[in-house]
Amino acid sequence: MKIVITDMDTVTQNDLSFKGIESFGEVTSYGLTPENLVEERIKDADIVLCNKTPLHRDNLKNAEKLKYIGLFATGYNNIDIPYCKEKGIKVCNAPNYSTDAVAQLVFAFILELSNRVYDYKRLTDKGDWIKSRTFSMFPIPIMELKGKTLGIIGLGSIGRKTAEIGNAFGMKVIAYNRSRKEAENVVQADLETVLKESDILSLHCPLNSESENLINKDTIALMKDGAILINTSRGAVVNERDAADALKSGKLAGMGTDVLQKEPMSPDCPLYGAENCIITPHIAWAARETRERLLEIVENNIRGFIQGDIRNNVAD
Repeated sequence: MKIVITDMDTVTQNDLSFKGIESFGEVTSYGLTPENLVEERIKDADIVLCNKTPLHRDNLKNAEKLKYIGLFATGYNNIDIPYCKEKGIKVCNAPNYSTDAVAQLVFAFILELSNRVYDYKRLTDKGDWIKSRTFSMFPIPIMELKGKTLGIIGLGSIGRKTAEIGNAFGMKVIAYNRSRKEAENVVQADLETVLKESDILSLHCPLNSESENLINKDTIALMKDGAILINTSRGAVVNERDAADALKSGKLAGMGTDVLQKEPMSPDCPLYGAENCIITPHIAWAARETRERLLEIVENNIRGFIQGDIRNNVAD
């Protein structure tokens, strides 16, 4: 069985073992695969494993032996699902591997934007505390989370974990989801209510036709003055120009985002250098423990496919 990994460098920096996958067959791996080389590299594969490599009708059409696509990811918008259904190709993703890690980054953003730890570190590093007339100096406003309203859009596993942590901080948690979900200590409401009532708004929805550009100048206008926006879902959920304008005007007091519309980041990204905006390079899932869990799910998916016990098939 021939297995091709198209973008190994997006998953590991030589800190993970792929022996489990190698036990299933002959593995050929590429650090990254430019789109113009995808068709050639996968044409003889029985199994293709990828993270973000686009796989569509044009580059899949000559992969006549291909029966299985495994994703090093939960999202699968880079895969031509209708074509795979047509050809009987199984497409298996890796759900829920990053729940704790992403929720942890959400609160890293929230805590930094509410406590301004790095800003105070820079102030201290400059010697300002040495010159202070009083034992405590607090020129930069900070705030308590207790009693604040945490709004969540998308109550999947990550949204529910974020809500759980918010409750631990004594926050009031409200959420919008397209269909009602079971979630303890969460008030579920319509989208407009969540936008209007949130002191901090955290996005956890998948990217689709309904969520694309969801946060724009009109929806931001509904939010509280001085609200904080967190995005660890997909970059295209937020209109970056509108968010940058809201940060500049003070309508948004801060933003933390781990995702952008274009990745890697474009030098003309509207959020690049924006006031009170923290951007991290899509790292929420990058802890070694998280990636080890991801690899285990991918291995189990392949094993299930070989044994006739398909799991996590998003092309079904």
